[in-house]
Amino acid sequence: MELGWLLWGTAVLLLLHVLMELSPTVNFALRISFYCLLCLVSSSLAAVACLLVNGGRTVKNMRIIRAFVRPFKYFFGVRFEVKGLENFKVEGPAIIVSNHQSILDMMGLMEILPDNCVQVGKKELTYMGSVGLIMYLGGVIFINRKSTSSAKMVMSEVAKTMVAENVKVWVYPEGTRNCTGDLLPFKKGAFHIAIQAQVPVIPVVYSSFTTFYNPKTKLFTSGKIKVEVLPPIETKGLTSDDVTDLTDRCFSTMRETLFRLSGRPSQAKDSS
Repeated sequence: MELGWLLWGTAVLLLLHVLMELSPTVNFALRISFYCLLCLVSSSLAAVACLLVNGGRTVKNMRIIRAFVRPFKYFFGVRFEVKGLENFKVEGPAIIVSNHQSILDMMGLMEILPDNCVQVGKKELTYMGSVGLIMYLGGVIFINRKSTSSAKMVMSEVAKTMVAENVKVWVYPEGTRNCTGDLLPFKKGAFHIAIQAQVPVIPVVYSSFTTFYNPKTKLFTSGKIKVEVLPPIETKGLTSDDVTDLTDRCFSTMRETLFRLSGRPSQAKDSS
């Protein structure tokens, strides 16, 4: 009986392997399913660890979450090439802004996430079971994107909290995932916070995933992600009148870096 189950299991695994090799759609579906399952299981285990070690919601839990997520890259054959980590070493709080491409961003985030850093995320993420729970325990700041007044109030509180608690805040200024290989126009919330709190903005750029991950074409293979942490942009002395200029400056710098890291130098020159 046990031999029969073993043979059936082996046959199923072989069949899945063949289908993955022959069909990009099957390969994509299986990899995404495994990624989601890994997220649910890891977040459940990490939540228990966070509660046992730190007792509840605190940015300190990000160290635990980071330890659970970092091994993901080995399951999916994703390699990281990171430069500029020394630029995180600014005294006091800061706003970190980065491009936002896909659900795989979590791996990239946890690969370089500095200590005492929380993220800003959409409120809907709280409904994602154990994933929402672990984000809550890690101190993620949730905003209601459908309510402009609510989002502005939260952002105002973020500015006060980051200074009072001496934490860095990670924001995706595009506001939504974008896997086109380019940047969407930046929303100004993060830059309003930086100027209100008079803290530096630290841009972080991840190279395009499109060579190995593309939901539209059902592509999901192994690949390398280049990451660059750019020098901080100071905001001391700036006022609300400078928000647009700061936003545009950061967008241009990050877009040029994105093209360079992704091997598209001609477009980088055209954008400057």
